[in-house]
Amino acid sequence: MDPARGKILDVGTFGLNQSHLPAHDAGPFDPRNLFASPKNSFEMEIGTGKGTFLVQQAVRQPDTNFLGIEWTAEFWRYAADRVRRRELANIRVLHTDATEFCRYWLPDEIVTVIHLYFSDPWPKTRHNKRRVVQDETLRHFHRVLKPGGELRLVTDHVELWKWYQEHAHRNANLFDIKPFLSPESAREGEMVGTNFERKFAREGRPFMAMTLVKRQAPMAARMSSQSSSQSAANGSSIQPNPRSFSRLPDPSPL
Repeated sequence: MDPARGKILDVGTFGLNQSHLPAHDAGPFDPRNLFASPKNSFEMEIGTGKGTFLVQQAVRQPDTNFLGIEWTAEFWRYAADRVRRRELANIRVLHTDATEFCRYWLPDEIVTVIHLYFSDPWPKTRHNKRRVVQDETLRHFHRVLKPGGELRLVTDHVELWKWYQEHAHRNANLFDIKPFLSPESAREGEMVGTNFERKFAREGRPFMAMTLVKRQAPMAARMSSQSSSQSAANGSSIQPNPRSFSRLPDPSPL
């Protein structure tokens, strides 16, 4: 895997890795302080890839700080180099495990939006535990999101979509399910406009999306209502992006 095709990459001050983080037991690490204007709205993308979404959207939202998190070193270097060359001061790209970062480092209620686009579906059953969305990670996402904060999900993988639906319904006490609205930087007919999306669109794959909005409820109420919310969620629906409605698969298998 060589996204740079042999080109020498320089992450500069825009690319960070595990060595830039304090010990996980040293207390919360606030990544907003990585930016010149730490009070700006703060968003994260999990699975940055080559950084296409971040680069496009950061230009449209100059008063928002973006942290991209990428596990694959080659893509991390490529994305950070891309940000450096464009001198986008409101982006940093971190090479680490995003779920561990949320669990051990992030303080409560600092993130406005978590973007999760075309995540690895880990299709084999024995690998499902490696998927980003799990009951535990949803609890951590809920903790780090601000009141009314959003987790935005897009996938081309039907089985992963079912997984998202099941987990969203099961955790309906934490999140309300809302339609997905494409970011301003997406081209006409696109959900988001990542490299993966453009590749998959040429292959004719279906795209599915939802937005999970953080609910504010007392912890006791969350715990006591978990079983009832799961059964109540069976009657709820997830609305597709209006711009891509025709590309959604028939949900009847669910």
